[in-house]
Amino acid sequence: MQEQKDNDMNSSKRVVVKLGLRSYDITIGSGILKDFGPAVSSFGFRKKICIISNPTVYGLYGAEVVHSLRAAGFTPFEVIIPDGERYKTLSQTTRILSRLLEERLDRKSCLIALGGGVIGDITGFVASLYMRGIPFVQMPTTLLAQVDSSVGGKTGVNHPLGKNMIGTFYQPRLVWIDTDTLRTLPRRQFLCGMAEVIKYGVIRDEAFFSYLERKRENVLGLNPTALAFIVKRSCAIKAEVVAADEREAGLRAILNYGHTIGHAIETETHYRRYCHGEAVAIGMHLAARLAQQIRLLDASSVEHIKEVIVSYGLPVEPAAGISAARLVEHMRLDKKAEEGRLTFVLPQNVGSVTIRKNVTSQTVMRILQRCCRLQ
Repeated sequence: MQEQKDNDMNSSKRVVVKLGLRSYDITIGSGILKDFGPAVSSFGFRKKICIISNPTVYGLYGAEVVHSLRAAGFTPFEVIIPDGERYKTLSQTTRILSRLLEERLDRKSCLIALGGGVIGDITGFVASLYMRGIPFVQMPTTLLAQVDSSVGGKTGVNHPLGKNMIGTFYQPRLVWIDTDTLRTLPRRQFLCGMAEVIKYGVIRDEAFFSYLERKRENVLGLNPTALAFIVKRSCAIKAEVVAADEREAGLRAILNYGHTIGHAIETETHYRRYCHGEAVAIGMHLAARLAQQIRLLDASSVEHIKEVIVSYGLPVEPAAGISAARLVEHMRLDKKAEEGRLTFVLPQNVGSVTIRKNVTSQTVMRILQRCCRLQ
């Protein structure tokens, strides 16, 4: 019966993000890059269209996307930025904007974000700025981008003092997900995406968390049915939360589970030591430990969360040599911090979380020092 339920939930390939006039579809499928051009042509965009990507992804999929767009009557050109989180910067934003001006794009022109989270974030940010806003479409090619960053309209770039501290809320017109792109994804990057998938189970759906436990071999083996299901279910959870709270006034903050500590780790290590998902995995485990410390979560649930994270090859503690005091200082600069007190999304059980806005730095420091042996 459970197997049938999983298969039934897999049948739909469309998720709608319901935001009134800003609503849009997430289309999920296997081998659908070739259908992208006709899908985009229905929006009535200008024929000159810009693809923003990085060398790796464009080398793999650029030709197919260009062919599909040309067959639909578009004249695409590309802007390629270096691969990596450290290139999600204002200087790269300026370079892209300059190219758009040189190509004389106007308000009915469209940008295509072909790549992972870095490409999606910076493309959305550029789209929100250029002529005070032009359309853009997400074509995420990493698991992390497919299940998280391509959906919901958060855009932005990093600053040396903090991750995603400069950005906007700006929704795409369409999210087009071809799960076949996950087959060329480096193993480490796939596992990083699984951190965000696990997150959805902890914050919103115990049955989904259980699925990830039971079907771990299928997921790690890139079984098409399992991939389609985890991407669709993750997108559906995020779409539901975003529809209820587009600009993070309340409920949407639960999507930040694991991110307060995770972002601090990324910033402290200059976005070089850990990929985003690895940092979030560490943050999820330590947030669970923090919840246990303040008697929100029992010890067995903490271990349950930790075991599933570890089973997907993800870290649960930062490496030695990272300063606990420095991590706390980075957390103080977090967008959600208020007057020196830190905001954390903390699990109450698997499938439910709460937002605590009065967590002291001292409490966090104790968790870091005790659980991770950080100085």
